Amino acid sequence: MIQAYAVADVRAVEAAAMASLPEGELMGRAAKGLADVVLDRLPERSGSRVVALVGGGNNGGDALYAAALLAQAGVATAAVGTAYGTVHLGGREAAEAAGVTLIQGGDRAQWVEAIAQADLVIDGITGIGGRPGLSDEARSWVGAIGPEAYVIAVDLPSGVDPAGLVGTADCVFADETVTFGAGKPCHLLPASEAAVGRLTVVDIGLDFTGRAPVVERLTRADVAAAWPVPTAASDKYSRGVVGVVAGSTAYPGAGVLSVLGALGTGPGMVRYLGPATVAALVHTQAPEAVTATGRVQAWALGSGVDPDDADDEEQLRWIRRALESDQPCVVDAGALAVVGPRSAPTLITPHAGELARLLTRLGGEGASEVTREDVLARPVEHAQAAADALGAVVLLKGSTTLVVSPGVSGRPLRSQADAPAWLATAGAGDVLAGILGTLVAAGLDLVDAASIGALVHGVAADRANPGGPVRALTVARRLPGVIAGLLTA
Repeated sequence: MIQAYAVADVRAVEAAAMASLPEGELMGRAAKGLADVVLDRLPERSGSRVVALVGGGNNGGDALYAAALLAQAGVATAAVGTAYGTVHLGGREAAEAAGVTLIQGGDRAQWVEAIAQADLVIDGITGIGGRPGLSDEARSWVGAIGPEAYVIAVDLPSGVDPAGLVGTADCVFADETVTFGAGKPCHLLPASEAAVGRLTVVDIGLDFTGRAPVVERLTRADVAAAWPVPTAASDKYSRGVVGVVAGSTAYPGAGVLSVLGALGTGPGMVRYLGPATVAALVHTQAPEAVTATGRVQAWALGSGVDPDDADDEEQLRWIRRALESDQPCVVDAGALAVVGPRSAPTLITPHAGELARLLTRLGGEGASEVTREDVLARPVEHAQAAADALGAVVLLKGSTTLVVSPGVSGRPLRSQADAPAWLATAGAGDVLAGILGTLVAAGLDLVDAASIGALVHGVAADRANPGGPVRALTVARRLPGVIAGLLTA
């Protein structure tokens, strides 16, 4: 599991470490780790020229000390800084002594040329004390970076919100971020993760014992420990019966895909309820699906159902009946239009537009409209509002999927980013709803079900057609093999 800690906790842990170490030791460890990564990346790109962009904080000090180590290793290294009287003194002296070319920010012609010609750029402008957005000077430096240059951010990309709560395009978009000790929220949350690139964590001896992470991410190695693997004593009811209310005459494929997603994840039984025409189509793809009423241990509701279509009224009655029950429910798409607070376990799975509409509805008459753009700019804030209003776990779908519990639970946020961009396609969410329904019916905690389901869904998409277009149907069909591989890895 990857864990990220709040900025205040990172500062406290760093302060404790510095108090017990010789002066400059911690920064020296960070600089060496950063320089080692740069030395690994340069030959991968056949590069030879490095420029460090240096701000006035400790990240600038890390960058300057790393630049000194690179120069000592024979790399042609320059540093572009704001007024050098404001940068880290020890770092500046080390860089000068090592022969790093120091360029004042005011010498525009010189820094434009140096940055444009760099094969690798170290972003040491701002750190965890920064705020969203770049200064005019920093924006000019970043604008001069050549399109082929490899950008490594120190600790975090300059301009992002360190807490990962507020999105902005006015920041460095790094190819790689080298952070120290542990992850920070911005590395794992959807408002900022796109700017982080590859994340490399360098161990510098920080001790986070007694500190609780604020964000967690499961890795593939975590799946086997949590997966509901059947035993010789298992039967179809102990493994879980999933009720699926999905698909309609307008969107029949959603019913098929939800059922296939559920079946591919290993339930004891899938019970499909829907129009006869959709049920017939389900049976052509999944003859083992049961289409009669009966016992259900969790529901997957709403995929391919239009709450404004009179033809879907029967489906909506099934959805309302399930939501009024004491069974756990996975609530997707059309079911989001009718869900309210429940005492039973509830997992909702909106994308940004659906979450905006849900929050607008929950706000009631006279409340301000929430837009998709609002959700994308502050995804954690809006997902948390829905979780608290409904008493539900929220899985906010996106390139970085966010899993948020009601605030009273005190649980960390979860985020997953396992899927290729090709998965942004019609039907993918229907498959995910089925996956989640199976995991919830098997008895998994909702947060674990959401996190593991998103991970498995993403890996199956990646395996379906690596590097190319992906069909939702192919993702569903790849699930059994992908899960088997994760359980035996």
